Amino acid sequence: MCLAIPGRVVEVFDDEDQLARVDVAGVRRTVNVALLEDSHAGSGALEGQWVLIHVGFALARIDEQEALDMLELLNQMGAEYEQELQELRASAQG
Repeated sequence: MCLAIPGRVVEVFDDEDQLARVDVAGVRRTVNVALLEDSHAGSGALEGQWVLIHVGFALARIDEQEALDMLELLNQMGAEYEQELQELRASAQG
């Protein structure tokens, strides 16, 4: 399964190649922002904005509430998945 995950743009550091540093769950990643409508508006236009990221590209801007809701959902899914794996391991040992 492929997911797009939310991240917050920290800085656009390469206007020519349209590369930005984006904070994704506390980890900073280099992301290409060329697919965004306003990527040519200058580096300051994206800083602090939330974006959806997939395979190193920012696909769309999203608002902060949508980003926080998505992060919460991903965290819930992760916990449920881990619990399912633990139960599966326990049943295999019994």
